[in-house]
Amino acid sequence: MTEQQSDNPLVQLVLVRFREYLREPEALFWSFGFPILLAIGLGIAFRSKPPDVAHVAVVSGNARSSAYVEALRRDRGLSVEELSRDSARAALRTGRVAVVITPGADGGSGVGGGVEYEYDDTRPDARTAKLLANDALQRGEGRKDVLGASDRFVRESGSRYIDFVVPGLLGMTIMGGGIWGLGFSIVDQRRKRLLKRLVATPMSRAQYLASYVVSRFVLLTIEAVVLIGASVLLFKIPVRGSSLSIAAIVVISALAFGGLGLLIAARAQTIEGVSGLMNLCMLPMWVLSGVFFSSENFPRAVQPFIKALPLTATNDALRASMLRGVPFATLWPQLGVLALWMTICFAIALKIFRWR
Repeated sequence: MTEQQSDNPLVQLVLVRFREYLREPEALFWSFGFPILLAIGLGIAFRSKPPDVAHVAVVSGNARSSAYVEALRRDRGLSVEELSRDSARAALRTGRVAVVITPGADGGSGVGGGVEYEYDDTRPDARTAKLLANDALQRGEGRKDVLGASDRFVRESGSRYIDFVVPGLLGMTIMGGGIWGLGFSIVDQRRKRLLKRLVATPMSRAQYLASYVVSRFVLLTIEAVVLIGASVLLFKIPVRGSSLSIAAIVVISALAFGGLGLLIAARAQTIEGVSGLMNLCMLPMWVLSGVFFSSENFPRAVQPFIKALPLTATNDALRASMLRGVPFATLWPQLGVLALWMTICFAIALKIFRWR
């Protein structure tokens, strides 16, 4: 580096940003360690595994009990026990079985004179077990399906939960870095009266703000590469879009959240005040923007508001590019939302920014 370059205010300010970052071990953990640990934990919790087996009990002492047990055991999705009535109900109360089946309970016509299913209908697993058990018993009694059906199980990469959540974690990392990385540091320097002193130096105000943007881009590039690389190596996450397309989404998202962070820090005077404002902005997006589950789960009436959030646009664009290989040009709705946030936030922030 030449002497002229080393004296450049922008270069020195960017180096200051890196030194501040590297001197905070907790910042390194939350930027690199936490997203990877979270991805590993979720990947293990929602790993590909055999389908769950439903546990049911058949009440013994009836002439049809053995036939029912034999019919139920033909279904690989069921685990069957033959128990006395008291033992079966005790197993149901303790959750060891999901359904208790009593042959001939209603004395009516139909399957072996009727059958009673005893279960908690508020439990999804119990309702599923009841349906599986009833289907197996009906087939055991000779029922024939009028409509032929076949199953196609989708378990390839790109359709798993871990595939869904990794782009969400990357979006959350971009948001946190943009908002916390700019907002917290600027307010901390304003609180310590450092901004007032920096204004008196040959440094221009544009160079000061640009140093944050440059340093965030460098750090964010490393964070994105580490998170995506670890996910590909550990969980075989597909990356079907081009690297250039993903990089462009990350850059535009970082600018949008950087503008939001700058706007939040434009007037705040205390750490407590800016922390409250940042949490007020980020918490709704953590819940609504589809980081850990689809935003489509929320009512249709609020979908336009959710789609207008920058984190929703970021997550949708990353998932479309990474998981489906959607061309960059077709992501204009999401990119338009991010560009709008970036333009508005930077314009307002630069207008109202307070240096002291």
